[in-house]
Amino acid sequence: MYRDHTKVIRIGDRKIGGGNPILIQSMTNTKTEDVQATTEQILALEHAGCEIIRCAVPTMEAARALGEIKKQIHIPLVADIHFDYRLAIAAMENGADKIRINPGNIGSHERIKAVVDVAKERNIPIRVGVNSGSLEKELVEKYHGVTAEGIVESALDKVKIIEDLGYDNLVISIKSSDVLMCARAHQIIAEKTAYPLHVGITEAGTLYSGNIKSAIGLGIILNQGIGDTIRVSLTGAPLEEIKSAKRILKTLGLRKGGVEVVSCPTCGRTQIDLIGLANKVEDMVQDIPLDIKVAVMGCVVNGPGEAKEADIGIAGGVGVGLLIKGGEIVKKVPEGQLLDTLREELLHWEN
Repeated sequence: MYRDHTKVIRIGDRKIGGGNPILIQSMTNTKTEDVQATTEQILALEHAGCEIIRCAVPTMEAARALGEIKKQIHIPLVADIHFDYRLAIAAMENGADKIRINPGNIGSHERIKAVVDVAKERNIPIRVGVNSGSLEKELVEKYHGVTAEGIVESALDKVKIIEDLGYDNLVISIKSSDVLMCARAHQIIAEKTAYPLHVGITEAGTLYSGNIKSAIGLGIILNQGIGDTIRVSLTGAPLEEIKSAKRILKTLGLRKGGVEVVSCPTCGRTQIDLIGLANKVEDMVQDIPLDIKVAVMGCVVNGPGEAKEADIGIAGGVGVGLLIKGGEIVKKVPEGQLLDTLREELLHWEN
């Protein structure tokens, strides 16, 4: 697998690349200048399972705020910089564990060198980010449009700029909202470089479409052994990105732990609010550190049989619920007590 042979990069107290576990990232959507709001959001993301957090740094005030934010959080912080090289330097001086830049919009060679010099001095990794939407005109013309090949060439050109300045503490990110183009670009670049790759589908969209596009895109890429850290980009609450990323990694067998909830697709036999119940179960198990499968079934006819592959399951009837283990009914409870009964079983679970 490609990820087993990528360069190991240290971000704060975490490591990516070289076969290390794929780490989950997100990005705050608060104003970074608002230290309290940003810190509160990061702490909530930490609790949900976020392992690296990125903050936008559009102003010098935001760069200075990083120092205060860093004192209160427990995961590495990445500063997201566009255009102004001075913000990248200030972010590093205020404790950023990594910076994200596109050398193409930082400006002159001297300005890029000024950023790299500070990163080198402090041994801070640089994520070189290229998006298909900002592909250089020359590469669009060369490849007759925006293509995977063009994205890769653009990214490797930016990497060479930094390498020529004597620095190779780098992570590469190539993103596109075109899922298949993004997957193809990762296949190409994985053959051409050993730098760790930050993988995501950019501008994926709303919770609904963004989850589908991200699951397909990340699924294709990660399943080929490509990718060292991921972000699921959603137009929604950052907490949703973490939930989706954890599920994608677990589904691909790249991460263990966490309760997996399976549920039947409702039919005319369903006699309870199965949709509501399944959603409540999924929310309820978020903080339970078990590596098991829970089935939520909508009727007592097929429920026990369909729940056989799960470690534990519940099924609903008319005013009554069943607790199921190994396909066998072990307890009947009033429907209103079904969720609490399941939670008690999980909290006192013994393998």
